[in-house]
Amino acid sequence: MISYINGRIILKKDKFIILEVNNIGYKVFLSRQSMITLPEIGENLKVFIYQNVKEEVLDLYGFLNYEGLEFFETLMEIRGVGPKSALDISALGSLEKIKDRILKQDEKVFEGIPGIGSKKAMTIILELTGKLKMLGQKKSSSDEAESALISLGFSKQQAKDALSHVSNKDPEERIKQALKHLGK
Repeated sequence: MISYINGRIILKKDKFIILEVNNIGYKVFLSRQSMITLPEIGENLKVFIYQNVKEEVLDLYGFLNYEGLEFFETLMEIRGVGPKSALDISALGSLEKIKDRILKQDEKVFEGIPGIGSKKAMTIILELTGKLKMLGQKKSSSDEAESALISLGFSKQQAKDALSHVSNKDPEERIKQALKHLGK
């Protein structure tokens, strides 16, 4: 499964680009918003990929950051939303702007997207509301360190106590310092 491509742009069209990687050209569909921000032909580009495999189709959808890919994959989980609609939705503006409008139950956010009327818009909004709150949230370094300590056999309370004595921001350093504290 292709999930990331780093290559040289050799062709730009309205809805897709072709990236050359080791003398192989990959056709990658991008949102209009992404197409606007692309570097020139001949420049390198890194894209996160959603590989859509169907009976007679193998399409690649590209995203300039991982959050965009996550949002697209979340949209694809909704019944009746296909990759082209999901790409059109992701092209409506910045991810934060779209998330904000969806969380405000603004069904007009999808105006102008073929195949999405007000009924389907409300369905999408209802299904996405809970998912979007979790989308893109990364664990803080203390959560990562806490999880690591718990996986090493310490209780949640022991991990929290040990991490409360640590001031470093780096998760690895937090774990090392917490282990030293737990060893006393």
